[in-house]
Amino acid sequence: MKFFSKNILLWVLAVVLTFLMAYYQRVSGPTYPVSGKVRVELETVNYKLLRTHGGEKGALIKIHLKDTLIHGFVEYKRYKSFDSLRSMPLIREGNDLMAHLPHLPEAGKMMYRVVLEKDSRLFPLNEGKFVVLRYKGKVPIGILIPHVFFMFLSLLFGTRAFLSVLNVEVEHSRYLVSVVVLSLFFGGLILGPVVQKYAFGAYWTGWPFGHDLTDNKTLVMFVFWLVAWFKIRKNTAHRLWVIIAMLTMMAVYLIPHSAWGSEIDFTKPQAVKTTIQKSK
Repeated sequence: MKFFSKNILLWVLAVVLTFLMAYYQRVSGPTYPVSGKVRVELETVNYKLLRTHGGEKGALIKIHLKDTLIHGFVEYKRYKSFDSLRSMPLIREGNDLMAHLPHLPEAGKMMYRVVLEKDSRLFPLNEGKFVVLRYKGKVPIGILIPHVFFMFLSLLFGTRAFLSVLNVEVEHSRYLVSVVVLSLFFGGLILGPVVQKYAFGAYWTGWPFGHDLTDNKTLVMFVFWLVAWFKIRKNTAHRLWVIIAMLTMMAVYLIPHSAWGSEIDFTKPQAVKTTIQKSK
């Protein structure tokens, strides 16, 4: 009974730690929307500015406000380009001011800022700073859900294995580490590249072909957990390797999701040529 209660407690702790790490990585990443509020005379306007957009249409910028005397505009240009800054008006539909940014191919980025205006006074959102939005392709839900599930599973069982070895439950941790390795293999090394292909047009943009941190950190996690699996499977006294593997995983999850991700450099002729071909 005592072991059963302790086991439940450790699983609850593992779930809590897993959600905290997953949540931190999501909200700290460069694709999480920029939100805030600005005071436009008597109305406080809450806004959320997109930093990622999938599909075949341009990203929709929408600001909800009731004062019909408020209008505004969006300034934008392609990120990493020699483009001149362009501007388009926000169009009112009911209580919303809206505009569609031009569509870009997968991994293309648009930098933009939104400015509200009333009585010739300007009220820039996000303190007037530009927001960088990355376009991506549509990932089939049948691919995305298993990918997310296996990655979450690897984090959960990795955390539980870590707690097991800290409590000297080394024999039990061997099975947990096996689940981590299998989950990272299917979720990260098999389904991960498929998601990457649908979203950004390439299966793998990490080492040795690129510097995409998402791909690289998945590979690093898998290697460390694979070593831990071999070590603890051979000798349960090697529990230190489980601790090292989990500390590596925790360090990886402290890195914002999609950092140093795939992007098109529009200053390069080949990128411009590829963009034109995709837009035909």
